[in-house]
Amino acid sequence: MEYIEEFDKLKTKVLKYILFKKRTEQEVRQKFLNEQNDMLEDVICDLKENGYIDDQIYIEKAIKEYINLKNMSIREIEYKLMTKGIKRDLIDSYICSHKEQLLDYEINSATNIINKKINSTDIQNITINLRKKGYMEDSIKIAMQKIEE
Repeated sequence: MEYIEEFDKLKTKVLKYILFKKRTEQEVRQKFLNEQNDMLEDVICDLKENGYIDDQIYIEKAIKEYINLKNMSIREIEYKLMTKGIKRDLIDSYICSHKEQLLDYEINSATNIINKKINSTDIQNITINLRKKGYMEDSIKIAMQKIEE
């Protein structure tokens, strides 16, 4: 009986944490690191079964948010997701299945950055900056061609 009560308390705490803001499985593990490990595993399994924790859905929502709010390269997006504890194969799978959309986004993102900096910085420095941020050479070239048109 005591295990069920403790389980419910922990589940409630975890639910409050993930309902406040969508979280990855790894973020939940890190936040509740000091809790009983077996019980935490049971809570995570229960929440995954009920759809409260789903790294695949987290990837989709996070990438949509990045696309709508920021100018980032595909590599920057990958890095941000990896820092959230999402497995590399899940990220790669999503990127492969949405390659065209993400390439278009990266080109538009590079174009936006070039447009912002073109009057204050020379082209070579802009290109170097984009490479440092992880933009692909092809994306940079296409973005430069768009600016020149």
